[in-house]
Parts: sequence; structure tokens; C-alpha cells
Amino acid sequence: MPDCREQARSYANHNESTRMTDEILFRVRNHVGHVTLNRPAALNALSYPMIVALRDQLRRWADNGDVHAVMLRGAGGKAFCAGGDVRALYDSFKAGTAAHTQFFADEYVLDYSIHRYPKPCVALMDGIVMGGGMGIAQGAWLRIATDRTRLAMPEVGIGLFPDVGGSFFLNRAPGALGLYLGVAGVQIRAADVLYARLGDTYLHHDHVNDLDRLLDSLTWSSDHHTDLTRALEAAGSGPLQGAPLAHLQIVIDRHFCRDSVPEIIASLESESSPEHVGWAKETLNILAKRSPTMMCATFEQIRRGRTMTLADCFRMELGMVHQCFRQGDFVEGIRALIVDKDMQPRWSPAMIEDVTAESVARFFADCWAKNNHPLGTLGSMDQDRINRGIH
Repeated sequence: MPDCREQARSYANHNESTRMTDEILFRVRNHVGHVTLNRPAALNALSYPMIVALRDQLRRWADNGDVHAVMLRGAGGKAFCAGGDVRALYDSFKAGTAAHTQFFADEYVLDYSIHRYPKPCVALMDGIVMGGGMGIAQGAWLRIATDRTRLAMPEVGIGLFPDVGGSFFLNRAPGALGLYLGVAGVQIRAADVLYARLGDTYLHHDHVNDLDRLLDSLTWSSDHHTDLTRALEAAGSGPLQGAPLAHLQIVIDRHFCRDSVPEIIASLESESSPEHVGWAKETLNILAKRSPTMMCATFEQIRRGRTMTLADCFRMELGMVHQCFRQGDFVEGIRALIVDKDMQPRWSPAMIEDVTAESVARFFADCWAKNNHPLGTLGSMDQDRINRGIH
């Protein structure tokens, strides 16, 4: 597999107003920088060149006074972005190159830059939004859910953990909901996305073209955030009621407030309420398919993230990624689900009771010498702490 940086060379030096590649499209219309992830056959999963191209274009637009806002979307009608190109990561690891580790480092820099972008950035989460797609969307100033949104951080099912800032944004969710979404990796739809504070507003898919027309004809004032908000309201965006998770919050809190994953499982097994016993059994079946080690690591990751800065969350996650490749469940999960497709990952260990505190602690050990972290300068001026519910 070629070096990551060589893969990205063809994406440099494009025209400022319109840039087009096979995998990502850039265009400026009426002061809005439009980004379209363009791998519909792969559900717009992020390749390394896409990450580099998007990072570099956002930097240019940040410095371009003619660009007032940025809109992110996916092509093809099925997905915003279903994650990262994990098959390429697998191939890199097997070939002994450094491309798989460089991928995550540069992806996290991109994700962080969106969280701290100096201009309003809008993510149209129309379709599947998972993994790497969440990393891009959750940093946006405004996150739009539609009737086609299917959102999840399902990494524990492939031997990874909810990265791309999951340590930070899953802690926005009320109560123990973030732990539930991260440890179980379940998929949620629009009303639940807004309830979990992983989206800001709802827009029916049929009104997306209306939004585009409004943006193309928008008369901008000096307050670009207000201009965008009014355009969205005119297109029909707003709140959405009827979130199933709202009715499950009390039972999620009861079971996922425990001090460990084995305690969560034991608590779910003891559920006897006729109203919730079916949900508890379904949740137990989901957990039984996840990597035991990564459920425990995820539990600890999200708990630690509650009191960490955004930059420190990304630094922690990069260290966790390095341990994932050493520990082996991530590579095995890709083999089982993507490469061989036998759907029978052989987790190590296979049983939750065999996961030791020492094996979990390795995910949080320092991987680099002091002052030598690849993300060491990330957020050097950032003193922000998580303010639950404030995006």
C-alpha cells in the first residue's frame, strides 16, 4: 500500500471556486463552500486522500473572506458517511506500513479543526452516519438530521471503540445514554439523534432542495450564523418529537450507571419489569456479539472523557488506536466482517469475565515520549471543558 502522503498528492493545487476529484467534490456557490463526499458505492466511507483534501480545503476556505459558511453532505442518497476505509487500514497493517496509524492522526486533526472552525459549518446528516462520518458531523456548528438519518458509533462490533472524538461528543447525551450508545453501538434515527444531542435540528429529506435554493439566493448580512438559521427555518427545519430513547432513559440510566461492563450485563440480566424486559434481552444479545475487551475499554474511555478537553480526548483516542492494533481484536473484526465475511470474529478473550483490568489499562498508557505526541500541539490554546448540552 502506498504511503498515505503519496496518495494525497494528486489532491493539491485545485481551483478555489470549484474542485473535483473522484472521491470528494468542492464548490463555492453564493459564498457557501459546498463539500460532497463522493464514494456512494462505499457509502461515502473516508479514504485517506479524502481526509487530506478536506482538511486542506477547509484551511483555504477559513482564510477566504469570500466564503461565509461551509455545507457538508454525502452523495448517492444512502449515506452521509458510513465510516472510514477500514479495509485499507487492514491492508496497511498486514503489509507493515505506517499508513494505518497516519490515517487516524490526520483524521483526528481534521475532526478537531471542524469543531473549532472559525466559520459556521453545517452537516447534512442525510442517510447513514457512522464512525468517521460522525467525526466530521459532530464538530459542525449545525447538525441536521433527516427522516433518512441512521446514526451510530458501532465500532465495538468490529473490535474498535467510538473514536473520532466520541470521548467528547457522546458525553453530550443525557444521563448514561452516551455509555449505552458507545458500549452497545446501537443505531438511532432522527428523533433520537436530536434527543441524544447528536443533532441540532430536523429537516425532511424532501426539503433539502429547498434549502439549497434558499442558500443559493441568500442575501448575506454581517451575521452569517443568523443568516443560515433563517434559511433553515424557511426550508422547514425545526424540532422533532417522539424520541423512543426518551422513554428508555430511565431504564438506560438504571443499568448503564454501573461501575463496569460486567456489572451492566448483570444488571440487564436482572431486569424483570414487563415494560423493559424485552429491551434488556435485546440489549444483552447485542452486547454478546461485541468485543469484550473493547466494550470495557469503551466504558473507561467515555468515563474519562467526561472531564477532558476536546484536544485531550483526541490524544487519548490516538493512543487507544495504537493499542487496538497491538491487542488484535480490531484486525480480527475487519477480517471477519469485511475481508473473509464469515461474520464470526474470534475475540481475544472471548468472554467478558476474562477481560482484566491490566488489559484495559494498556489502552490508556502513554505511547510516546514526553512532548512527542503526534497531536501534542492540538488545542494548545484550548481551555474548553465539556459543557453538557452546549454545542
